[in-house]
Amino acid sequence: MNIGIVGLGLIGGSMAWDLRSLGFHVLGVSTREQTCEKAIAKGIVDDASVNLSLMATADVIFICTPIAAIAPTVEQLVPYLSSTAILTDVGSVKAPVVKAISELWPNFVGGHPMAGSTQSGIGAAMRDLFVGRPYVITPTETTPTLAVDRVEEIARSLGSHIYRCHPADHDRAVAWISHLPVMVSASLIAACMSEVDPDIVSLAQHLASSGFRDTSRVGGGNPELGVMMAKYNRQELLRSLHSYRQHLDRFINDIEQESWEVLQQNLEQNQQNRKNFKSC
Repeated sequence: MNIGIVGLGLIGGSMAWDLRSLGFHVLGVSTREQTCEKAIAKGIVDDASVNLSLMATADVIFICTPIAAIAPTVEQLVPYLSSTAILTDVGSVKAPVVKAISELWPNFVGGHPMAGSTQSGIGAAMRDLFVGRPYVITPTETTPTLAVDRVEEIARSLGSHIYRCHPADHDRAVAWISHLPVMVSASLIAACMSEVDPDIVSLAQHLASSGFRDTSRVGGGNPELGVMMAKYNRQELLRSLHSYRQHLDRFINDIEQESWEVLQQNLEQNQQNRKNFKSC
């Protein structure tokens, strides 16, 4: 089977690397010739090009571009596709992407491998990035069953745990556990930098350890990705942010009122609830 990867960054490059090691013939497309050369030299792909025409022989194609580029990329890709080609994507927002692409190519399956790092580019590609990680498939009532099964089969071969859900349900869920944390984490960094005494800022920066590192990691990641999350999942992100603000206000009130027993009860409840989030 020929697998096409459009976008050879962290996700696309890592996926291509693993799929090639599994015996698939992998073709990659990047907007940069240098990236294509690196992908071939490192053995990540069998062949690579800056031209989408390379995808003409691909049976399944993964669109691994930033969210804003997915639909424009598919529009340019359609003239080169075989009639049986299956398209899928890896975007972290699904409802608008699935709607847009399904109108361009009916043999499309929305997907979201929930793995990554703060690094980007072909140099960040790594083996086994998807092992043990969730891979969400978001078919609709009109998505061809054969296409869904084929994409799931490939995702499962990467060692991922497969989940199926409606695109809108996906977006509502990831707003809580992915998009909201990015904004909260970014706000944490901004709040720390609002300290008016530069000596205190410097001291805090030198004292920062694992707690600050862990809670600030996603907020210090790729700014473009954060903007795309907010732009394409705006309503669900706003809903989660308003809820978060309400809960933060409750903590502020407990501390202001010195309601230590209430605060402890809330913290104990959160300690128990955290255990239900599988990767924590």
